[in-house]
Amino acid sequence: MANKIFNIKEFASYLNVAQPKNDDLLIINFENEQNIRLKSDSVTIDFYLLAIKPPLEKNFKKTDFLEDQAKSFMYVDCPQNNLEWDINIPKSGYNILVSARYINKLAKEYNFPHYNNHEALFLTKEEEEILWDLYKKAYNEFQKENYSRDIILSYITLILSYTQVFYDRQFDSRSSIYDSVIENFYENLKQYFSQKEEVSGLPSVAFFAQKANLSANYFGDLIKHFTGESPIEHIHNFVLKQAKDKLKNTSLSISEISYSLGFDYPNYFARFYRKKTGMSPKVFRGMQS
Repeated sequence: MANKIFNIKEFASYLNVAQPKNDDLLIINFENEQNIRLKSDSVTIDFYLLAIKPPLEKNFKKTDFLEDQAKSFMYVDCPQNNLEWDINIPKSGYNILVSARYINKLAKEYNFPHYNNHEALFLTKEEEEILWDLYKKAYNEFQKENYSRDIILSYITLILSYTQVFYDRQFDSRSSIYDSVIENFYENLKQYFSQKEEVSGLPSVAFFAQKANLSANYFGDLIKHFTGESPIEHIHNFVLKQAKDKLKNTSLSISEISYSLGFDYPNYFARFYRKKTGMSPKVFRGMQS
């Protein structure tokens, strides 16, 4: 059975928090919520959710924290993301729930709202101070009887801008952790094409992200950040290198090479090869003789 998709008002009721003033915006201050739902199976949202809080999850393990790391972190979720939780009673933190029609254009400029494995942004102490201040100001404005939507959206814009900068910093400061992700990606890529039987289709970015236990978007940003190329570029470059080697050093037919590299049809392989090299596989092979 498919998950129910919650709008902002329905989600507020589900959480047992104060009802929003309208259908498009709600800012929750956990300090003021005494009966919040502490556990939930997977539910789906149709809005953007920006959250800052200390670690609340019961199964949270404080590992790989850095010396200057603060005691709070951030999540951003987008419409159609699934959420589930099992948390301790929150004593602090903010959630901003905002309609897609307000910030969809802005949010689409970033990948991190689509980190649907909840790869948290672990803040430094300086970053924590900046973001908590922005959330607090947005909440204080929201508490006014005639609050300014534009002012709140300007705070949301700043939060998203800072979040992008801070995720980039997180990649760099945790490079020793992420080195193994990159190494495993290369190794998994080699293993995929070293199978004795014909491979079943070209591998997707999601395939390798799942092996790393990361969302496809976070995995893609991580690989691009450290290597300068996206995962799909790495996959295509690897396939191209394999294709050239087989065209040059084996007697396999072009169709056999095509299937061995995961292409469903030889003409797809020919089109891919021509796009990458400017010539057909047949012409390239003829040049080697």
